[in-house]
Amino acid sequence: MTNNQATSPVAIITGAARGIGLATSEWFLAHGYRVAMIDVDGTALREAAASVSDPTRVLGLDCDVSDPAQVDAMVGQVSDRLGRIDALVNNAGVAVFKPLLETSFQEWRHVFAVNLDGAFLCTQACAPVMLRNGGGSIVNIASISGLRASTLRVAYGTSKAALIHLTKQQAVELGNQGIRVNAISPGPVDTAMAKQVHSAAIRADYHDAIPLNRYGTPEEIAATIGFLCSPAASYVNGQMLATDGGFDAAGIGLPTLRRD
Repeated sequence: MTNNQATSPVAIITGAARGIGLATSEWFLAHGYRVAMIDVDGTALREAAASVSDPTRVLGLDCDVSDPAQVDAMVGQVSDRLGRIDALVNNAGVAVFKPLLETSFQEWRHVFAVNLDGAFLCTQACAPVMLRNGGGSIVNIASISGLRASTLRVAYGTSKAALIHLTKQQAVELGNQGIRVNAISPGPVDTAMAKQVHSAAIRADYHDAIPLNRYGTPEEIAATIGFLCSPAASYVNGQMLATDGGFDAAGIGLPTLRRD
C-alpha cells in the first residue's frame, strides 16, 4: 500500500458480496476510497473482493452484522488495518416472503436482527472511529417496502420502516458531532437474485407500476449512496431518498388511465 493509499478515505460496505453492495464497493473504489467489504458469506465475499477493479485497496472481512461481538471485532480490524472510517453503508439485509399468519416469530426476529439490529450495531461501532477524524457519513439501505405495505412482506417491510425511523434518530444525535446519516429506499433492482425469483408476470407488474417502466440497476443505487456520502450532500442529514423510478410517487396507479 502506498502512502497515498494509506491516507485515502475508507468506506465500510456490509452485504458487499453481491448486488447493491458489490456495486457500491466499486463506486467507492472509483472515487478514491479504500473499501472494507463485509459479508456473512465468506466464500462469496472472497470471490467478490478478488473481482473488483482494484483488489489492492480492498479489505474483505466475514461478519454477521446481527452479532454484537462480530461487529465490534470487524470494526476493530478495519480501524487497526486501515486507520480510519469515513463512510458506512448498512446494506446487509435478509427477507422472508410469507403471509403474515404463516410468518414464525423466529423468522420475524431473524429479519429484524439483520435489517435493523445490524444497522444499529454497525453505526454504534463505527461512529467513535469516524469521530477521530472529524466525522463521516452513514447511509442505511431501507426499501420501498418500508414505505408501501404489500403482501408477503410483514417482517421485511416493517423492518425497513423501522430502519427509516432509526436513520432519523441517528441523524439527530450524531449530526451535531459531524456524522451525517441518511437512508435510501430502492424500488425493484435488477440484481441476480431478482432475476431468479421475479417471474415474467411479476416483472411486467412492476414495469406497469413504475413510471420509468423498468427496474433500477445496482449501479444506479450505488451512485445515489455515493452522492449521499460525498461533499455534494454536505447539508443533507436525516433524509430518506426513494430511489425507485417514481414507484412510491405513483400511488396505487390505474393501468386503464395510463393506457388512455
